[in-house]
Amino acid sequence: MSSATTLRALHVPGTPLVVPNAWDAASAHLIEEAGFAAVATSSNATAAVLGYDDGEHAPVDEVLAAAARIVRAVSVPVTVDFERGYRLPPAELVERFLATGAVGLNLEDSDPATGTMADPAEQADFLAAVRAAAGDALVINARIDTFIRKAGTAGEQLRTAIDRGTRYLAAGADCVYPIAVGDLDVIGTLTGQLVGPVNVAYGMGANSVADYAKRGVARISFGPMFQRHLYGVFAGSVLPALLADRNPFSR
Repeated sequence: MSSATTLRALHVPGTPLVVPNAWDAASAHLIEEAGFAAVATSSNATAAVLGYDDGEHAPVDEVLAAAARIVRAVSVPVTVDFERGYRLPPAELVERFLATGAVGLNLEDSDPATGTMADPAEQADFLAAVRAAAGDALVINARIDTFIRKAGTAGEQLRTAIDRGTRYLAAGADCVYPIAVGDLDVIGTLTGQLVGPVNVAYGMGANSVADYAKRGVARISFGPMFQRHLYGVFAGSVLPALLADRNPFSR
């Protein structure tokens, strides 16, 4: 069984794949050692380590090299947040991405620089072209940005997300990711209306994994929250303690 097949099979509605987001080989190794079945990356967290802002500011060569280092550090499947695709044509995108050894990728449907939503038909065509180039070698997680971009009223966001998700799944996406949706009733509507696995963001823990499982979610992501938490501790307590000549590890 290929790693892509393994990752695809882990997306089970009601029994979600909990996939912590790493930002380098060391954090990925810790996630695997803890017992998680797969490793995801966060574009925001990876960009920070590489010295760039999120939003495709990091050179694609550096992003791909970082993904390859993470893949080499673990034996579980790796899925990468690949933002908008870094303007690569689908065939080139797939060829260069597969060379990293990663077997899954997120592709979002808004412009990272402007926040403008992509035309849904054009995005579906793009995803279909990626699928045609990849065959079954990549697990495509199609991000839906209507909620995070606040595209319309709450009702319009939901209707648009269902329309886009339906198009993306029909185009060959394995999973859809309506990022920034946190209302459990809305999530339940999405999983009920979309004929395919749905990924949600854990957020800051307002809802539990069990809450999402009851709504039929198939995958739970965390984005840059773990990196931000660790760096927050480093900046908020460890460094001030050192400046004050206190033991930063004392309780």
